[in-house]
Amino acid sequence: MSGPDAPPAEPGDLRRTASALHSFNRFEIKYLLSYEDVPRLREELAARMEADPYTRRGGYPVASLYYDSPSLRYYWEKIEGLRFRRKLRVRAYGERGDLTDDSPVYLEIKQRVNRVTQKRRVRVPYRLARRLCDDAVLIDHAPEQRAFLEEVLGLVEGHGLRPTAITAYQREAYLGSDADLGLRVTLDHRVRGRDRDFHLGAEVENRLIIPPHKAVVEVKANERVPYWVTDTAARLGMSVVRISKYCQSIEAHGLAPRSVFHVPTEDDHSVRSRAEATASL
Repeated sequence: MSGPDAPPAEPGDLRRTASALHSFNRFEIKYLLSYEDVPRLREELAARMEADPYTRRGGYPVASLYYDSPSLRYYWEKIEGLRFRRKLRVRAYGERGDLTDDSPVYLEIKQRVNRVTQKRRVRVPYRLARRLCDDAVLIDHAPEQRAFLEEVLGLVEGHGLRPTAITAYQREAYLGSDADLGLRVTLDHRVRGRDRDFHLGAEVENRLIIPPHKAVVEVKANERVPYWVTDTAARLGMSVVRISKYCQSIEAHGLAPRSVFHVPTEDDHSVRSRAEATASL
């Protein structure tokens, strides 16, 4: 999917102008959930929330290209838990085979200020996003976006940013209403990544970076997470995790040592077993 049929990254995007600077401030909680419990969670969410149209079709693909410095500055800011940290990414929605230079993507700065997650982004053609982030050339787009685009260029040049990792997954999204207005719950399946071939449309193999029998559940709320959400999580035995898909991809591909936040995958166990077998020879 691309163009007007691409799903929005957040509720309400299709009701805004494509050239506007969108920003979100939210509290986030992340969980890991076994696939066998996903149907029960879907039932709970469907009874209280509205599934977006693309979720009712089986979800939609999401792919993100993350930029970092040669020293992995943004990765280490996350691992060390800095109160203020940020990262730059380009995000695309839909099947990668449909992505062209003219396809709309989101250029995003995601940052954490104490316990609040802030995300600012603009929607631009993919070729312009690459020109700005890969070639460090300020692009001429909508005038109201210029300050944001200059900020992105400042990060690219000031921190020596370069394409570093890609993550991809299938997402289901549920939106709150009435008393739960602003609540958003997403289920991400088959979370994969790669550390090369950085064109988001490249038909190359991605590696699973989360165990294949686990889904990542993200709960986002403007002010507080409703009690029924945490109660449901407790009943389903969902474990709270301090997980970053970007950091998980970095560690899964050996770009940094496994941190205490790393979620082991079957590939990790295979690598460890081969290492132990070699050491015993």
